[in-house]
Amino acid sequence: MAQSLSCVLIHLVFSTKNRRPIISAAFEQDLFPYFATVLRGMNSPSIAINGVEDHIHALFSLARTVTIADVVEEVKKRSSKMAKANPNGVADFQWQNGYGAFSIGGSQVPDVTRYIAGQKAHHQKMSYQDEFRALCRKYGVEWDEQYVWD
Repeated sequence: MAQSLSCVLIHLVFSTKNRRPIISAAFEQDLFPYFATVLRGMNSPSIAINGVEDHIHALFSLARTVTIADVVEEVKKRSSKMAKANPNGVADFQWQNGYGAFSIGGSQVPDVTRYIAGQKAHHQKMSYQDEFRALCRKYGVEWDEQYVWD
């Protein structure tokens, strides 16, 4: 019998709408595990999830039967709905429309995992916008300042 196999590792990054600082420490205790649950439900298990008040990073293994856009749409939709109902969330919670999805190799997993784990310390020195620009440069992704922020 033929077998289809894949190993596609994705570093996903996106912010709250207009980069509002609305992910509290109490809410992230529910949000990050919920993200992992949604990813697992899409057969795209998480490796690392973390963030700060205005954005989130997730490293996950993309299922071979879904697109990145499908995963992003589902995690944004479900986590936004959960945020609105969660006592630690925000009633008008929204994610930005866009996102950054960067493929990595298996050998990069330890470094990217450490990078994601260190988000709180990292963002004492750098804004989300500067970080996102740096990630785009690192992965060779062109962007347009007029459309990348919302």
